[in-house]
Amino acid sequence: MTPPPMPAVTALYAALVALLLLVFALRVSSFRRSLRVGIGDGGHDTLARAIRVHANAVEWAVPVLFLLLVAELNRASPLLLHACGIALVVARVLHGFGLSRRSGLSPGRFAGIAITWTVLIVLALWDLWAFVRTLAV
Repeated sequence: MTPPPMPAVTALYAALVALLLLVFALRVSSFRRSLRVGIGDGGHDTLARAIRVHANAVEWAVPVLFLLLVAELNRASPLLLHACGIALVVARVLHGFGLSRRSGLSPGRFAGIAITWTVLIVLALWDLWAFVRTLAV
């Protein structure tokens, strides 16, 4: 059996997500500086939303990237990997934009989490299938 490939596809999407997280973190820092709030949100709704945008992206992107890595190491098709990676990045941008605009329901927020959950489910099922295939060998 040949060794698993280097996870170049996951590296691409992990880098894109990291840059997106940096953009979200810079927004939080900018709001903190302009509102003179060091810790917490200081009762400012815009800062509270910016904090949640950043935190939510971390909370969901990291597990999905881990599943993407496992799928790539288990030789998932490049098409599946890229489809999931692109969907994750788009989902986190949509969710971040939607939540930044308002705290309630928004199309961007809904689409972002729906796409993120779909990618998570697809990758989790693929990774489970990869495990089951090893039992048959």
